[in-house]
Amino acid sequence: MSVLLHISDTHFGAHRPAVVDALLALAARQRPDVTVLSGDITQRARPGQFRAAKDFVDRLGTPVLAVPGNHDIALFDLWSRLTRPYAQFSRVFGNDLEPVYRSPDLLIACVKTTRRWRHRDGEVSPAQIERVARLLGTASAQQLRLVVVHQPAASPPAEKRSSLLRGHRDALRAWSAAGADLVLGGHDHLPGTLAQHGLPRRLWVIQAGTAVSSRTHPEAPNSVNILRWDGAASCAIEQWDYAPMQRSFIRVSLTRISPERG
Repeated sequence: MSVLLHISDTHFGAHRPAVVDALLALAARQRPDVTVLSGDITQRARPGQFRAAKDFVDRLGTPVLAVPGNHDIALFDLWSRLTRPYAQFSRVFGNDLEPVYRSPDLLIACVKTTRRWRHRDGEVSPAQIERVARLLGTASAQQLRLVVVHQPAASPPAEKRSSLLRGHRDALRAWSAAGADLVLGGHDHLPGTLAQHGLPRRLWVIQAGTAVSSRTHPEAPNSVNILRWDGAASCAIEQWDYAPMQRSFIRVSLTRISPERG
């Protein structure tokens, strides 16, 4: 059994200290094998905000894979945005903006979907799509195959989100054909497990809410996801929401999926 903690949109600088403490307590109880941060780690990409993020990830006690979100690039410092947009991010998370994680049970490929010339929208390029597809092709049958982006790769059928990742259709089709099981993202602060149909093989898009920030929607409190993969046939996707009365994260939903193998 492998356990993955999926955190997104922490927005350090607009965070709630009590929720940060509750999330650290959840991680200590659940003891995930790896933590994924799918972008918007800071509110305005300021050094102090990245220092707060570093303190948080150091206290998690797990390997951490992170991709930058649009808030992790300086908005008002145009010179930094144009010449070294990821300098602050790299000081905390390293120079590899598209890290890869491998274990006997997991293969995780991260994709940098932010662009220095875009304020909010994300994009995945043909070269990125091809790189990830090649990587997915190296996975073993035992490995759960995950791709991490920031902006949503899908939305519920009834919604038309302007924030959908540019190039998402080509990406989902290529990654599905290459063996991807899940695509993790954030950005909209709206959690959900979205089954994707009409693709070469079964695939789900897993969205996380805002983990610890004050930037919540009325219908979506602070939340994170926990994934449990049995290494063979079943993956449990759990949504955990922050409950102010209990001052802790509680599990509010459980979805079991069976990725295709063979």
